[in-house]
Amino acid sequence: MTDRPSWIDKAQARRAFERAADRYDEAAALQREIGRRMLSRLDYVRLQAGTVLDAGAGTGEACDDLLRRYPRARVIALDFALPMLRRAGRRGRILRRPHCLCADVERLPLAGACVDLIHSNATLQWCNDLEGALREFRRVLRPGGLLMFSTFGPETLWELREAWAEVDGAVHVAPFYDMHDIGDALLRVGLADPVMDVDRMTVTYDTVDGLMRDLKLLGAHNVARGRPKGLTGRGRMQRMRAAYARFRRDGRLPASYEVIYGHAWAPVTGQLAGIPVGEAPG
Repeated sequence: MTDRPSWIDKAQARRAFERAADRYDEAAALQREIGRRMLSRLDYVRLQAGTVLDAGAGTGEACDDLLRRYPRARVIALDFALPMLRRAGRRGRILRRPHCLCADVERLPLAGACVDLIHSNATLQWCNDLEGALREFRRVLRPGGLLMFSTFGPETLWELREAWAEVDGAVHVAPFYDMHDIGDALLRVGLADPVMDVDRMTVTYDTVDGLMRDLKLLGAHNVARGRPKGLTGRGRMQRMRAAYARFRRDGRLPASYEVIYGHAWAPVTGQLAGIPVGEAPG
């Protein structure tokens, strides 16, 4: 698996998403489109869901759809940024709103085998321990339950990474997990019949500053542990802009995203990865 131990500064990431909560939806068109495509795949899944977990719910965009699809289910919106959850908690009708839980997907405060469907849109890239997060998903899924997720692959923001590489050797874009590594991890944690595929999407901008603004509004700017400390000097920014400019096509600057979609099932068994059903880790 791609070696990225503790690449993400979780405390900094949490603060970034907390600050981004009020304006997140302004810049989240790509995330909404990815979520729409992922949720449409549920049209072909026959699943009786009593409890649905939206892991990394953000402002709760997907909760509306999940509440409609499963009108009798308990929908749990989980996110590690409390201001995001406050917005998610206002989704839906008063009598049909998601239950909100502030926690990290790498350690779920849920009992084993209590969830029928886990939906996770563009969240796994924020995990330092991908396999640990998938193991947690495996633990809380009931036998026959479904994990459905999307995340970003290594080609995401490659233009920005290359432009910064011409300026300095610091980490400006955190590495992303490869599709094959994710598939292998799904099998190692005991999930069954994994299916993976990739979509490539491009967002264009007039200037690279527009991209940087969107990343900041999304809370997705640089929170890697190896990021430069302090303010970025004007000279370095100018060199990065000049390096990025060579990617301009038809008057626009592209920002590429490699979107990985996947799903897998919890096997029908009485044990979940060695943890008795109904027992949470200590």
